[in-house]
Amino acid sequence: MMDGSDIPLEELLGHLNGLANDALSLWDLPAGASARLINVSENATYLVEAPGGHRSVLRVHREGYHTRRAIECELAWIDALGAEGVVTTPGYFIGRDGSPIQEAKAPGLSVPRFMVLFQFVEGEAPDESGDIGDRFEQLGAIAARCHVHAMSWTKPEPFERLTWDVDAVFGANPTWGNWRDAPEVTPEVRAILEEVETTIRARLAAYGKAPDRYNLIHADMRLANLLVDETGTRLIDFDDCGHGWFMYDFAAAISFIEDDPRIPDFKSAWIRGYQSVRPLGDACLAEIDTFIMLRRMALLAWIGSHIEAPEPQALAAGFAATTARLGQEWMDRSP
Repeated sequence: MMDGSDIPLEELLGHLNGLANDALSLWDLPAGASARLINVSENATYLVEAPGGHRSVLRVHREGYHTRRAIECELAWIDALGAEGVVTTPGYFIGRDGSPIQEAKAPGLSVPRFMVLFQFVEGEAPDESGDIGDRFEQLGAIAARCHVHAMSWTKPEPFERLTWDVDAVFGANPTWGNWRDAPEVTPEVRAILEEVETTIRARLAAYGKAPDRYNLIHADMRLANLLVDETGTRLIDFDDCGHGWFMYDFAAAISFIEDDPRIPDFKSAWIRGYQSVRPLGDACLAEIDTFIMLRRMALLAWIGSHIEAPEPQALAAGFAATTARLGQEWMDRSP
């Protein structure tokens, strides 16, 4: 479940709604401000509105997903990317106590929750149903600029963020759970996916974690996290940023649509955009499809461990079988 508890989702969201609205007093907001739920995933996200036109976005963190220090490190990278002109990132509000990270507990919840109030970002996410090859080219260039920055940035110490490697997906304590526990993992599906996991492990062990391949990444750089208007493009939602392979950022960009027939075109566009900023070696290009399968397996696990939320429920039907089909096709064409 999204908070690691046994509270049914509807009841949990009732508690979180009360928490979100009561917590608004922790910031210096206009009178009459109120919070309305707009998204539930790892976190609960609220649109905050007040008379006079104020809008902001409140992120109420999932229980146990990040420590305070990890959130501090996320905000530090957001600040650095924006300050150094790498990409436009969302600002955030400082609480009345001088901290951007607030903590509060609601009746009915066992532990306090961390919260961050972000500035509202104008713009719309690109329409994914139309011709979006140019958007993937833009996404590739943004990813490359972030990667170049990550390699040169002096990270605050101690630096604490999630890790998106093989162990995080397939290890003894996987971040998003065990893919074998996901819906519709039949014996036939499992047999194929066991082989897929073994192949991914072998290929990425050979690929390695050199710092020009594996460093700080956004890890959720989908078109949905790009907001575009006449003033430019902004990159939002750094909640999953952490250490991982650079090529994983393309795999994350096509999350949940890995079987879309346009994927080869999207991949070519993303690589073209990326290489306009930073060259990619043959080894990196050869393993992009491996990262697509690593991400797809992680998403299968995510659906299983978040099945009470609406989005995983909507995605669950057929997801395991499609993952197995994609995995078999990938193994068949892999050298």
